Amino acid sequence: MGSSKRGVWTLTEKGRAALPVSDADACAIFRDVAATFAKGKPTEPEIGKSTPPDDVAPPSSDSPAVEQSYRNEVASKLQALSGSAFERFCQRLLRESGFQEVSITGRSGDGGIDGVGLLQVNPLVSFKVLFQCKRYVGSVTVSQVRDFRGAMAGRADKGIIITTGSFTAEARKEAVRDGVPPIELVDGEKLIGMLEQLELGLKPQTIYAIDPAFFESFD
Repeated sequence: MGSSKRGVWTLTEKGRAALPVSDADACAIFRDVAATFAKGKPTEPEIGKSTPPDDVAPPSSDSPAVEQSYRNEVASKLQALSGSAFERFCQRLLRESGFQEVSITGRSGDGGIDGVGLLQVNPLVSFKVLFQCKRYVGSVTVSQVRDFRGAMAGRADKGIIITTGSFTAEARKEAVRDGVPPIELVDGEKLIGMLEQLELGLKPQTIYAIDPAFFESFD
């Protein structure tokens, strides 16, 4: 018999040719199958040696390259956006992530604050969040994190810095320093990871491998 992934069983041509079977023949077939399985029992492997199953294919060496390729392309497209376009992109990203009333401020002399949003945790608890958008190639420094926190003072419960670049180690430490409002840091890698999870600007694809045995079963 053959089966599909969804548990649909079908008789093969060999199975159809074997019908009908008498009780004696059925018992004989059962004994033959049981003996075959007994002979086929795996022996204890030698210590330090392992044999991979025959039906497990080695991981494709192309997968990491393909993933890195589209990630590089996404990074390039984000870098190609204008400053105002990247702000609108971050606004959409936050809305898709569950924020409400997300608006772009972007006023000059506003301490680098580009927008504001509301995160509704439950009907009784919500947080006002200020965010900053940095379309960078390099790293955001600790002084820039401090300046953003200074601009946040008394205006919001939490801050977010979104960049296409990265953050220095000191900047990451400053973002979670005790006794001050926390700042969430979203670097380029995390940014693309969010796009993957939300399927924003990215269309998931399924790649199939042919199962020759399925087609051969009809011969």
